[in-house]
Amino acid sequence: MKKLVLGAAIAMSSLTFAQQFGVKAGMNVSSLSSEEGLSDQGSKIGFNAGVFMNAPLAENFSIQPELMYSQMGDKYNQTIAGTTYARSRHLDYVTLPVMFQYNATPAFYLEAGPEFGLLVGAKNKFTNESTNNTIAESANYKDDLNGFNVGIGLGAGYYFTPKVGLTARYVAGLTDIAKDRPSGSDSVKNNVFQVGLAYKF
Repeated sequence: MKKLVLGAAIAMSSLTFAQQFGVKAGMNVSSLSSEEGLSDQGSKIGFNAGVFMNAPLAENFSIQPELMYSQMGDKYNQTIAGTTYARSRHLDYVTLPVMFQYNATPAFYLEAGPEFGLLVGAKNKFTNESTNNTIAESANYKDDLNGFNVGIGLGAGYYFTPKVGLTARYVAGLTDIAKDRPSGSDSVKNNVFQVGLAYKF
């Protein structure tokens, strides 16, 4: 029993010292799953930024929880009297991805895991694409939407140096963005592709 306790203590101690902390930031290319009545939905550019902790679980496996700010939503265009207007939905989340990583080499990894999100802002914008002027912007209507978002992430990363790396991830939404969708209607979910840089301290 003493040997078991001692072994567990040594293992926990080694994990504690092996933990690495870092920051990351990058670009989001987000969209929403097809919504009835909108035939020309497109993607919207946003950003993500936050902090992470990476801890080894075994020789080639690690876990990386993150705390991120992530801009999602979509954008679609309408042409009226020869002028193109963009209608965009800006959905901002504080997210908690928990990625399980397989370290194929010391520099390259593959990852998968859940992402949990809390909606902190929701606004619609109507913009003249020719002049890039905002014609109208809605008030924050986050209370009208589902405040909790769940997705599944798949990604990869490559560290050019022990501290600096390139990351890429796709997160497919599992929950409807609507709080009370009418029965029989298709759910609308967040989808986002992320690419960026990570820096380990």
